[in-house]
Amino acid sequence: MIRIEPLTPQAFEQFGTVIEADPSTATEINSGYTTRFHALAEASVGDGKAIISIFRGRPRELNVAMLERHPLGSQAFFPLGGQAWLAVVAETPDLASCRAFHCQGNQGLQYNANVWHHPLLVLGDAQDFLIVDRAGEGDNLEEVFFDTPLGLTFS
Repeated sequence: MIRIEPLTPQAFEQFGTVIEADPSTATEINSGYTTRFHALAEASVGDGKAIISIFRGRPRELNVAMLERHPLGSQAFFPLGGQAWLAVVAETPDLASCRAFHCQGNQGLQYNANVWHHPLLVLGDAQDFLIVDRAGEGDNLEEVFFDTPLGLTFS
């Protein structure tokens, strides 16, 4: 089993960036009617272009049967429904190196280019995510599949 841990900037830093409203980046704009949390992450797109999409994640079994990575650019996820969700990452494409993070409904993250990760794992109902990633020439998806999935646990 893979133990699920809380998502914190320190715990996640080797895999990418946690995206959340950080008071240290706050600036009041629009005559004080808007707070801007500035430059929370930087998209890496190589020779491609940055695109913004919405992914709709649906519930699935909480196990890890595969991992993927995007060698040509970063990939950011931010939940739009305010529900908690899970992120699974790995240093190498094997189950032994997997780490799982419990992301709050107000936390997004950005995977660095080349970081192995599991596709969206929503908790509860389907949820939309705002995605910033790369479009362009080149093969930007690698996948590995495992014969025996490994479960996730909150214990």
